[in-house]
Amino acid sequence: VILNDNGMSISKNKSSISDYLSRLRTSTKYITAKSKVEKKLSNRPKLSGVIRNTKNNIKRLLIGNTFFDDLGFSYYGPYDGHDIKELVRVFTNVSKMKKSVIIHVKTVKGKGYEFAEKNPEKFHGVSGFDIHTGTNTKNADYSAAAGKFLSELAEKNDRIVAVTAAMPSGTGLGEFAKKFPERFYDVGICEQHAVSMCGGMAKAGLVPVFAVYSTFLQRAYDQLMEDVALMKLHVVFLIDRAGIVGGDGETHQGIYDLSYLRSIPGLTVMAPSSFEELGKMMDFAINKTELPTAIRYPRGSAEFPQKDLPEIEFAKAQTVKEGSSVTVISSGSMLNTAYEASKQLEKEGIDCELINIRFVKPLDVEGIKRSAKKTGRVAVIEDNVLAGGLGESVISALNGMNIKCFVAAIPDCFVEQGDTESLYNEFRLDSASFAEDIKKEFDLP
Repeated sequence: VILNDNGMSISKNKSSISDYLSRLRTSTKYITAKSKVEKKLSNRPKLSGVIRNTKNNIKRLLIGNTFFDDLGFSYYGPYDGHDIKELVRVFTNVSKMKKSVIIHVKTVKGKGYEFAEKNPEKFHGVSGFDIHTGTNTKNADYSAAAGKFLSELAEKNDRIVAVTAAMPSGTGLGEFAKKFPERFYDVGICEQHAVSMCGGMAKAGLVPVFAVYSTFLQRAYDQLMEDVALMKLHVVFLIDRAGIVGGDGETHQGIYDLSYLRSIPGLTVMAPSSFEELGKMMDFAINKTELPTAIRYPRGSAEFPQKDLPEIEFAKAQTVKEGSSVTVISSGSMLNTAYEASKQLEKEGIDCELINIRFVKPLDVEGIKRSAKKTGRVAVIEDNVLAGGLGESVISALNGMNIKCFVAAIPDCFVEQGDTESLYNEFRLDSASFAEDIKKEFDLP
């Protein structure tokens, strides 16, 4: 086992194991004694085995058995993870051993690039930056917008507390942490504990807001169910990186959250189509309801800005545009795609009624039925897998009605790494493909 220890998770480590590794790395007595032995025996290459054994004996004398020794591993380290020659020597030696071994290597996150070394958290995952200055060149994004809105709401509501699982910067909570350090909690990489702790905080009268990536919240499904929803506790989940995230790859695609969240009784699920709508939804979730509520939004800045955006009304969708040929339903950032597709269809004489669903759960069933009766056709587009997503809930709402339905969603698969635009095109979730498929599915001229 190779333990690559750079003192970071995504943000700075916060755990007993991290503190323990730090003590191993900085044991002054051991480092001093080891250095003296190396100097004295450095001119005697034939004594390499003696050097190694002597260092190990010194380590056990001054440090004692390590945590790893007690687990049945032979512990070796720490070594400089950037010293290739040393690592090759170590790996060669331990590969001959007939026992379980752990090699502890110390590395520097961002090694070799000055700006990344100074600010490793910022450079953990970046969309674009000036290589000469390290300056971020990307536009405003949903993470930053969520953090800004939360800080503004917290200034007026002292019951708000923010929780992160080792990702204050990645989820936009950096500003909140600076402004309200006594109301900010980083639990480390432990989403399950974060959700349970939020339940306890809500029970005590606080309004906990847990900002977390969609893919990481999957780890806490049981806690969502048992520790929050079952007890109807007022916890707000800001679910970042929903939908296809592209370059982060298969493990990070946030395309399952609608499916696993919709299955939880009593949980409200919203999806904003713009920064402004995100702010309104956060205000609603925090100040205007006592229900457990999730707000899911994408990576980046894909938004559909509107003039005179209506206020949030519980379980009510927004009709963005009236029409008579097809009802087009979308959620969140997919409203952009739905709108562009509807414009394309209009040029061909197909009049679309465009609905921004807003609440994925509970669904605006009456509003959907009313529109479906008018058009006789319903098309849904979503950035979630088909199984258990928005489309299936709409079909269920229309059960018993003679309405033709078509759902554009991600099929039953894991989505590989790739740029976001290419992946949406591959699954025909771009506006041109969606418009084409609507015509085909409904046999429209």
